[in-house]
Amino acid sequence: MASTLRTFVAVDIDTAVETQVNRLIGRLRQTAAKVKWVDARQLHFTLKFLGEIELLEAPEVCAAVQRAVTPLAGFRAVVSGTGAFPQLDRPRTVWVGISEGEEEFVALHDAVEDALHELGFRREHRRFRPHLTLGRVRQSPAGIEELGQLIRDNHDFVAGEISVGEVKVFSSVLAKDGPTYTLLGTAELRG
Repeated sequence: MASTLRTFVAVDIDTAVETQVNRLIGRLRQTAAKVKWVDARQLHFTLKFLGEIELLEAPEVCAAVQRAVTPLAGFRAVVSGTGAFPQLDRPRTVWVGISEGEEEFVALHDAVEDALHELGFRREHRRFRPHLTLGRVRQSPAGIEELGQLIRDNHDFVAGEISVGEVKVFSSVLAKDGPTYTLLGTAELRG
């Protein structure tokens, strides 16, 4: 049995949003760009990636996340807009963002970040930008311009609305056919 867990904290999306995002992925797949697309069933908004943690730390991480989010009120967010990091002309990561609820997502992230920093986890120095990662571009220039244009063409994409009422802590095991997630804990927003 492994003594460490590859761990992250996230917000899930609902099935209706997942369906719409999967349709968008289908459109974006039509380019020649070599992209590792995320299975739509595994889409989530990552609040904090912790990397490898000791198995015995998992309960403490879950408790810290619970303490952090319990005072916060649930909120709604509209999943919409496409983009790419670092930029559309050189996409490395293709994503869908948020058009409503961004400030609440940032506050949620900051609460989780602060609580986990108290446990010794490193802070992220970039401003948090809520997004669903759809795919990661491989090292191939073929189809990149076309992919960038398709992302631009779908800038007004709307997947739908989600209700954010809980945060989940997952472990992740990487495999050739994609990661497998295991739920370690759930923390409700009760404020």
